[in-house]
Amino acid sequence: MSEPIKVDIWSDVQCPWCFIGKRKFEAGVAEFGGAVEVEYHSFELAPDTPVDFEGTPIDYLSDRKGISRDQAEQMIGRVTDIAKSVGLDYDYDHIHQTNTVKAHELLHYAKSKGRQLEMKERLLEAYFVNGEHVGRIADLADIAADLGFDRDDVVRALESEEFLSDVKADVAQATEYGINGVPFFVIDGKYGVSGAQEAAAFANVLAKVASERESVQ
Repeated sequence: MSEPIKVDIWSDVQCPWCFIGKRKFEAGVAEFGGAVEVEYHSFELAPDTPVDFEGTPIDYLSDRKGISRDQAEQMIGRVTDIAKSVGLDYDYDHIHQTNTVKAHELLHYAKSKGRQLEMKERLLEAYFVNGEHVGRIADLADIAADLGFDRDDVVRALESEEFLSDVKADVAQATEYGINGVPFFVIDGKYGVSGAQEAAAFANVLAKVASERESVQ
């Protein structure tokens, strides 16, 4: 197969299923064994969330989603267990619920430097595992600097909203595709896979695309 299979992934930094889905997708790619090119796209699950949300994820789920605190705790417990099954140690006691638009701008900044995938992994880890704040420019600049980016240039880009139009374009494209939940995977521009599916599901779709390409050669 000459060209890698392109996979476009809509995702949010504060989406627990997106990190789980990332791990399952990566396992599916390994199972498939062929060349795959990945590009992440912005999706804001809660664009009205303040940067410094006063409260815990349980507060957020119960207040904003209209469910009981018991239900919220059960949801978090379930997703934490599933995360653990794919090697992720979610620390909901130290998560900072926030607005993720600046994190998305940073992902586009990293993409402009050819390092989007590295930044995506780091931001998900920052939010779910390390208890770092991913909504404030200063904190995001520190995270970027840890990866070797020029901190001052990151601050400049985020303060000037240099990549905000790219974030909005991703969100608009998601709407055009009818995407209303993440993670959402568009494989080879024609097959959509919704949610954190098992690795075999991703491997099967990738193999289908590879087979289709071979049949037209």
